[in-house]
Amino acid sequence: MNELFWMVMLALNFVMILIAFRLWGKLGLYIWIPISVIVANIQVTKNVMLFGLDATLGNIVYATGFLATDILSELYGKKESAKAVAIGFFSLLAMTIIMQVALLFEPAASDIAHSSLSLVFGLMPRIAFGSLVAYVISNLHDIWAFDYWKRKRPGNRTLWLRNNLSTIVSQLIDTLVFTFIAFWGVYPTEVLTGIVISTYLLKWVVAVMDTPFMYLARFWYDKDKIPTPSL
Repeated sequence: MNELFWMVMLALNFVMILIAFRLWGKLGLYIWIPISVIVANIQVTKNVMLFGLDATLGNIVYATGFLATDILSELYGKKESAKAVAIGFFSLLAMTIIMQVALLFEPAASDIAHSSLSLVFGLMPRIAFGSLVAYVISNLHDIWAFDYWKRKRPGNRTLWLRNNLSTIVSQLIDTLVFTFIAFWGVYPTEVLTGIVISTYLLKWVVAVMDTPFMYLARFWYDKDKIPTPSL
């Protein structure tokens, strides 16, 4: 059943990011970036079995952030994509700091949530640090690589090439950096290796499957179906 839920989540994430883009243009993509970063860093605390592999959740929603920045790079330029990365960085940092302060409050006798929040967000500083470092390094590479391939292979017919080449390498960088910082010493080496392999494979699948949605975003933009709010 996990595989079915994974496919449902994949479809939901792609549909929601395109709804945001269709409704609000690049503002919708800016909105999606903090959603993807924050939700991914909560989901990553849960381990599941997917396709026979021990994997963490959060791979799908995190990977869609790369789709958002690639759409921004393609349609609005690398500066807009870099702005989105900065928004994501600030969002994750702010969420981590605020939740750590929230955990300092003494719970009331009637409280039912503190232990659960402590379990999830107590892990957050290390996970968030790993995510922040991996996020910045991998996204800066993604912006650079997408722009590089856009200049080398311009045109709509090669959109799939720059989308996949930039994202697949960036996802590998992200997976290695994040897993090492967040989980080194937490899991046995064999489990850690399995998480790296499964995480990257799942992100790779998401990167490949987002290509039609990249073309759809391009089509909408070319047909003037995307609003242009001032931002």
